[in-house]
Amino acid sequence: MPVKKKAAAAPKAVKKAAAKAPAKKPAKTAKASKKPAQSKAKSQAPAGAAFRGFTPYPLKKGEAYMNEKQRAHFHNILLGWKRELMEEVDRTVHHMQDEAANFPDPNDRATQESEFSLELRTRDRERKLIKKIDEALVSLDANDYGYCESCGVEIGIRRLEARPTATQCIDCKTLDEIREKQMTG
Repeated sequence: MPVKKKAAAAPKAVKKAAAKAPAKKPAKTAKASKKPAQSKAKSQAPAGAAFRGFTPYPLKKGEAYMNEKQRAHFHNILLGWKRELMEEVDRTVHHMQDEAANFPDPNDRATQESEFSLELRTRDRERKLIKKIDEALVSLDANDYGYCESCGVEIGIRRLEARPTATQCIDCKTLDEIREKQMTG
């Protein structure tokens, strides 16, 4: 009897370890896995969560806001994020070319079309995000990056690290969201 309990417990432990493993693996080891599985997993993640491979900027007391080091920091973040999104676009194109098949079963065709449709919607959102990244890079070059487009105050280093394409300070963004909620509600 104890043998059966150990055998039953082992698959649960393996399942728990497998469920936790993808979240703990760095992005580079996840890329070594099968492409279709990776593509589906990335499709479910929010677009803005893609690039997280950076070290937070070490703030120094009395340091000027958006100095050269900070600008270089955000330039690297934005370019790295854009590069990752472009690589994902390439992977999606290759995946769709490799996996495209004319299944005789209508259910199989519908499933494949549904998967492709979901991937294309995700890539469309990422295409819009790439456009925002490009706009942020232009703003960075023009020394306008990091300042609220509504009121002109500093957006803040940590907010920009969390959302590098942010164009409004937290107060103005909150007010916009309240107004939007009142218009639709």
